[in-house]
Amino acid sequence: MIKYMKRLIYILIFFITTSAIGQGVSNIWLLGHRTGNLDPYTISLKGTINYLSGNAVVTPSIRKMIFYETQGNISDSNGNLRMSSNGIWIADATGDTMMNGSDLNPNNFTNSWKPYGLVLPYGNVFIPWPGDTTKYVLFHMTGNMVPNFTATELFYSVIDMTLNNGLGAVTLKNQVIFQDNLSWGIGACKHANGRDWWIVAIKDNSNLLYTVLLTPNGIASVTTQSFNVNISDAGNACQPVFSPDGKKFAFLTGHYVGGALPWDMSQNYFDFDRCTGLFSNHQKINVPDGYLGYGSAFSQNSQYLYVTTSEHIFQINTDTIPFNIDTIATYDGFTSPFTQTIFHLMYLAQDHKIYINSGNSVVDIAYINYPDSAGIASDVHQHALHLPCYLWGSVPNHPNYFLGTETGSICDSSTVSIPEFPIHQNLSVNPNPATTAVTINAAGVKGRKGIIYIYNIAGEEIGQRVVLINGGYLTQDVFVGDLSNGIYFVKLQTDAGTAIAKFVKM
Repeated sequence: MIKYMKRLIYILIFFITTSAIGQGVSNIWLLGHRTGNLDPYTISLKGTINYLSGNAVVTPSIRKMIFYETQGNISDSNGNLRMSSNGIWIADATGDTMMNGSDLNPNNFTNSWKPYGLVLPYGNVFIPWPGDTTKYVLFHMTGNMVPNFTATELFYSVIDMTLNNGLGAVTLKNQVIFQDNLSWGIGACKHANGRDWWIVAIKDNSNLLYTVLLTPNGIASVTTQSFNVNISDAGNACQPVFSPDGKKFAFLTGHYVGGALPWDMSQNYFDFDRCTGLFSNHQKINVPDGYLGYGSAFSQNSQYLYVTTSEHIFQINTDTIPFNIDTIATYDGFTSPFTQTIFHLMYLAQDHKIYINSGNSVVDIAYINYPDSAGIASDVHQHALHLPCYLWGSVPNHPNYFLGTETGSICDSSTVSIPEFPIHQNLSVNPNPATTAVTINAAGVKGRKGIIYIYNIAGEEIGQRVVLINGGYLTQDVFVGDLSNGIYFVKLQTDAGTAIAKFVKM
């Protein structure tokens, strides 16, 4: 009887934490962009879609902020908008500039898009600070003129809602997490402990993913994972999304080949381990279309992955092997009111429908009525939702804020204590995952001696070794074959400070 009651409690907890209808946090989509010669900082008619009731309620709204393709926003638990950002600045609940919220992503590319908002799909995302209801973190990026307009940094900024009479203030801004040539777009997924967060970015034209771990103590680690083939094309990888259950990850990429149908598009699919932050089972799925594509979204039941090109909507059944891909809609030529309502980015909303905006300035958008259904039963409605203002490209980047603890995993307790140390970008552990041995490398290390410590996920020290540093470089092999499978942390301690890296024993 006790066992049965525990199982019932787990089911109830899962239902409560995964059902978003009737809750806030991710219930709002902000509409509107610059039209004509209107001053972009003028309060003007725009629009809002609110999903708090379980349906899409479209209303006109008056505010300053406009959007091109970058949109981050987050509400409180009651559904009241707390803050938003278009990649240029952060607005508070009044719609005005949050204290210290101007001048995000400083560079010339950002300056060129100030009148409109940044043009990066999924270019930012608001994350609640783990374990602290008064703080938020905005992860954000911008493009650069070369190479390929890629981002060259992943930034974060911290917002404290106890300041400015509850409207919040930015206390840390434009902090660089790491630097590299990155494709546009940031993915986010809650950790299996139900508290921490994984943040994911894609290295441009490469076989590499970056994963950042956010814990109550801040940025805990930055790790990379490589694959056997390139997963991103030069200057084109878009809308990285996790499935609602957090077990799948996908993004669209492609390259120009010329001819009558000049684009070769493919969808990258991965399985994801919320506990370790590792990706597996990479599948590169050819999109049977020669049109340029941008959009990706998972259905609420996490089974179906949807993909858009400008002319078609595709559905991929990720529970079949090999994956089935079906064409479920073809653009019908409609204009709204003057431009084509072609397909662009996708958004799984709190009403569990998937909405598809256009890559043009339109007032009518499409939606998928039953995304959990197979094939044409998913029921695509083109240009069926009418808006009170123009929309061009933006959808909110809303990860599943309601995802709870992954019961049964080694990370199923939010009370797990993980050691926190400053990040040193040149400390690495390879191979990762490891089976018998790892090689620890570091560069730019001050001093002649150091100590390597190894900790388990509970923060318990399980070994240490004194190492010599030669000209700022360290290479040390460590046998790990006797360790149990799980997550481990390597800390390098020198007179100049500490650095940390993470590896997984499998």
